[in-house]
Amino acid sequence: MDPLRLPVTSLLCALLFCLCTSTALAGPTHTITDAHGRTVSVPVQVERVICSGPGCLRLLSYLQAQERVVAVDDIETRRNTFDARPYALANPQFKNLPVFGEFRGHDNPERILNLEPSPQAIFKTYSTMGHEPELLQTKTGIPVIVLKYGNLTYDRQNLNHALRLMGEVLGKTERAEAVIAYFDALQADLTLRTRDIPTDQRISCYVGGLAARGPHGFHSTEPSYPPFVFTNARNLAATLAPEGKSLSQAVVAKEQIVAWDPDVLFLDLSTLQLGDSAGGLHELRTDPAYRSLTAVRKGRVFGVLPFNWYSENFGSIFADGYFVGKTLYPERFADVDPATKADEIYAFLVGKPVFGQMNALFRNLAFQPVPVK
Repeated sequence: MDPLRLPVTSLLCALLFCLCTSTALAGPTHTITDAHGRTVSVPVQVERVICSGPGCLRLLSYLQAQERVVAVDDIETRRNTFDARPYALANPQFKNLPVFGEFRGHDNPERILNLEPSPQAIFKTYSTMGHEPELLQTKTGIPVIVLKYGNLTYDRQNLNHALRLMGEVLGKTERAEAVIAYFDALQADLTLRTRDIPTDQRISCYVGGLAARGPHGFHSTEPSYPPFVFTNARNLAATLAPEGKSLSQAVVAKEQIVAWDPDVLFLDLSTLQLGDSAGGLHELRTDPAYRSLTAVRKGRVFGVLPFNWYSENFGSIFADGYFVGKTLYPERFADVDPATKADEIYAFLVGKPVFGQMNALFRNLAFQPVPVK
């Protein structure tokens, strides 16, 4: 087709693509290798970015680079009754930024091309969701850097790599190492306090109502629940994971929970999203089977902060870990106030002590006995 006869919209998109490409890579560049092994050229100084995919903006907030964000996905602009993302609570300015696409990586290249100022780089987690990274880079002319989000237990290597790679691109390598060292120190502290408790003296426990791509009832749990792992707790649901492997979510039959009859129950407060007539709290208050549990009858049910909220909130995992430790083995955590510790963790990671603000969204039930009678 004769270029002079192309539709106006096509010519405009082509012009925007060329302009964005020249702007994104203006000045000196260097080459990095992302988590998919892709070689990507990025500016030596990256001052404007967007973060695509679950948890991506959280990692950038940990690196104290919030001011470089020029647009967000649509989950950041929602005003929900519940929100368990400390990085978002600490950065309300995200709600007022332009939107470049839908959450979970469903980016809109046309919106990205129209951003002013334009981003110099796009970080992307969970790259199989939404727009394919190479295609997104081709359509926008902006370097796309793939990160593997990882976690604090069996996939720590990818989490550390994500922080270091993002730190390298943003010139935040020292901060990335500080965050990694902080995670290591918290985990070591939790483990040291509890590792010598004899197996036959460990208190049996279960956490229910765990979120997994949305809220669930009390039957939803995590066999590899990190706060239990870090405190060497006797998680009765751990037996559900295949030997030598981790399992991030499982649905347990009510009859099995009753048969286990744990000494202590924890309730992930994300279940409150299901309302007053459904969810884990409602079930504990009304279901005869759950009412028969020893922990329910003796008032040993405790609320913990949700951490599966647009992927894992690592600060909340550690905050829950200190509360779990304090609840199960108070003498080992006599020097710890869980709420104060949570704010210490949030202040380091996201710059503000947001425990009280987040707890208020969940009826102030976090780190407290939950009234189930």
